[in-house]
Amino acid sequence: MTNTPIQRFWSLLNQYRQEIRQIYIYALFIGVVNLTLPLGLQAIINFLQTGELTSTWIILIGFVLTGIGITGGLRVLQLRIVENIQQDVFARSAFEFAYRIPEVQFMQLDKVHAPELINRFFDTQTIQKGLPKILIDFSLAIFQIIFGLILLTIYSPYFILLGVTLSIILWFIFQVTGPKGLQTSLQESKYKYLLAHWLEEIARVNRTFKIYAKNNFHLSKTDEIAIDYLTSREKHFQVLLSQFRLFVAFKVIVAAGLLLLGGYLVFQEQMNIGQFVAAEIIILLIINSVEKVLFTIDTIYDVLTALDKIGHVTDLRLYENKGKATIEAAEGVSLKAHKIVFGFPDEKKKIINNLSFNIQAGDKVVLSGKSGSGKSLLLQILSGIHEIEGGELFINDVPLTNYDRKNLYKNLGVSFPVNQIFEGNFIDNILLGREIPEKELREVLQLLDLQKYILSQPKGMESFVDSGGRRLPRSIIQKILIARMIVSKPRLLLIEDTLQFLEEKEKKRIIDYIMDKSKPWTVIVVSDFYYWKEKSNKTILLK
Repeated sequence: MTNTPIQRFWSLLNQYRQEIRQIYIYALFIGVVNLTLPLGLQAIINFLQTGELTSTWIILIGFVLTGIGITGGLRVLQLRIVENIQQDVFARSAFEFAYRIPEVQFMQLDKVHAPELINRFFDTQTIQKGLPKILIDFSLAIFQIIFGLILLTIYSPYFILLGVTLSIILWFIFQVTGPKGLQTSLQESKYKYLLAHWLEEIARVNRTFKIYAKNNFHLSKTDEIAIDYLTSREKHFQVLLSQFRLFVAFKVIVAAGLLLLGGYLVFQEQMNIGQFVAAEIIILLIINSVEKVLFTIDTIYDVLTALDKIGHVTDLRLYENKGKATIEAAEGVSLKAHKIVFGFPDEKKKIINNLSFNIQAGDKVVLSGKSGSGKSLLLQILSGIHEIEGGELFINDVPLTNYDRKNLYKNLGVSFPVNQIFEGNFIDNILLGREIPEKELREVLQLLDLQKYILSQPKGMESFVDSGGRRLPRSIIQKILIARMIVSKPRLLLIEDTLQFLEEKEKKRIIDYIMDKSKPWTVIVVSDFYYWKEKSNKTILLK
């Protein structure tokens, strides 16, 4: 079940129960100490009316100043706690995204652009900025309102009406305008991300838009999305404006009523001048606190919206690693499929339907068939990216679902045509954090004739590589991906069109190495290059 933004917010706060409890305790003390100001002023005015300069007057001034100092110190402690929470929120969010994205069920990402989805991470900063206002300003304002009302009732029971009226008006404002404000905030955020995604698309295919810039298509679409954003932003602002209008009217009515009430009580000698001044200071504190609460509402909308956007990532279903079986054999693995079925959810026709095959350990297999027959998809199923709908798939006579995924991937080497070079250096792109003896790494680099190119770089293996290998020759990119695949000597290799940018002589040398019968691994290849078939011992035809 999808959580609402409010539920997400309570879940976030629940993670920091102890810290928030400390913040509220400090806010409680600050609220109490702040009331020393009107009480101290009341006492000082009463002493001034006597016309005598006494030591008590000095003590009262010291009492008020001490209260101001204590509140300042408590605010510093609050800021320290909130800063710790902010840092923890950022770190948690970073690792949450980094952990989840590789673990998300691939079908969940089938109709979304994963890099655009990651833009939601920036809402973490919105949460960071909003938490101090919500946890400190909001809580302090609420406590000041509560304690102020309690103190006013001590002066006169008539002030109880203030508390009742204030509570009703605040409830009315939140009840009537709150849900609409959250809805318009979510809509505004939707167009914000849509516009960011479109700008990323312009940057991604900038050469295309550069050549066809005279048509202004990229500007027209930007204009459409920007108009939608501004429209939704204006709707959200109108909700905020209506809240502030209600508050202004409330402030005028309450202030006028209390001034009249306070003046009346003074004339009736039910309050003295000192009490009247103190009461008016408390009333001003209450009104300012209510104003803080209302100004915090916009921040609350932003935080709730940010939590909802981050939830678009954290709500994605992850692969379940329930299996415990492992691959321990030193030789290649065997694969057996019995009437396996697979199709995408929104397509009626099954791409793979009742497919059966049997591959022995150490076999070198080529998948052939017309375009659209499911060759690439079968490789993705065998690699665990997609899960079959029906039938049975076995590795070493054990169902695929029974394997521990981490152990399975450890024994798997894949090379798909999608460019998988990330920003880093050569060694990171090849090893991906794996510990490989230097001798074995050097052998792979020599096999692929990569060593000469890497040594020509300024820092050798530590040289910087752009995201996607932007400035690398395509042949070097493919060699890096092949090195990544074979350097750990996996038990199963899944290869698709991985050598198309290499010269034929190099292709054959690499194919001879991969398809060598003495190599223990099992190989399954999708490629139109004739030499793969010549070196294979089995062909599976997909229809």
